[in-house]
Amino acid sequence: MSKNSISAIIITKNEQNNLPACLDSLRWVDELIIVDSGSTDRTEAVAKRYGAKFYSHTNWQGFGKQKQLAQNYATSKWIIAIDADEVVSPELQSAIEQKITTSDENTVFKIQRKTWVFGRFLAHSGWIDKIIRVYPKQLAHYNNALVHEKIVTENHVKISQLQGDLFHYSYGDMENYLVKSASYGKAWADEREKRGKKASLTQGFTHALGCFVKMYLVKRGFLDGKQGLLIAILSAHSTFIKYADLWIRENDSRAKK
Repeated sequence: MSKNSISAIIITKNEQNNLPACLDSLRWVDELIIVDSGSTDRTEAVAKRYGAKFYSHTNWQGFGKQKQLAQNYATSKWIIAIDADEVVSPELQSAIEQKITTSDENTVFKIQRKTWVFGRFLAHSGWIDKIIRVYPKQLAHYNNALVHEKIVTENHVKISQLQGDLFHYSYGDMENYLVKSASYGKAWADEREKRGKKASLTQGFTHALGCFVKMYLVKRGFLDGKQGLLIAILSAHSTFIKYADLWIRENDSRAKK
């Protein structure tokens, strides 16, 4: 394990369409680690074409646990955690290669991520985020969250911002959005139900309204044109649905049988 070696970790399920662009942008890393949760398309073939180490773990316990597995397989000093629908820009690649060579070993790095939604990158709407994605393997790891997993770091680490963008091609069409949204909503409701939490339709409505106001007005989603309006409406709808799902589980007697 050299001081500057870096492994890319990716989790997948049926990502044959997104994976080539992702892996093309990672040709510079020392090791590609892919942990798959049961793809039925050509994801494995694509991964192996790029020389990735491919592992199958179909006992799904959530995004956080799956990414922990991927990190455990990595053998490099550094980790770059990437989703299959993300692409590293050339500028970001250069920044990573330079920083892991010159920075202290107790430093983790944030990356600016821009998301492509229905034909454009959103510049507002709260959809440009800065997230830790590059870090020494021994200093950070993902938490156990079923969905919306986050990286947990040691208390003494320094956090630095990298130049360059990570491009997130999250939603290609409406079907893709609805499928992903339903999956995330179910995981959210599963996690809340496991903790004994309840929800009401009133909560669903108020949280949905708050989501729309925050995205479209507070975060100036109106400056993202029609895509900004559409994603604010869809996000509000998704917010209501996840609360409704949790409410249904408590009130549908057939679901308890």
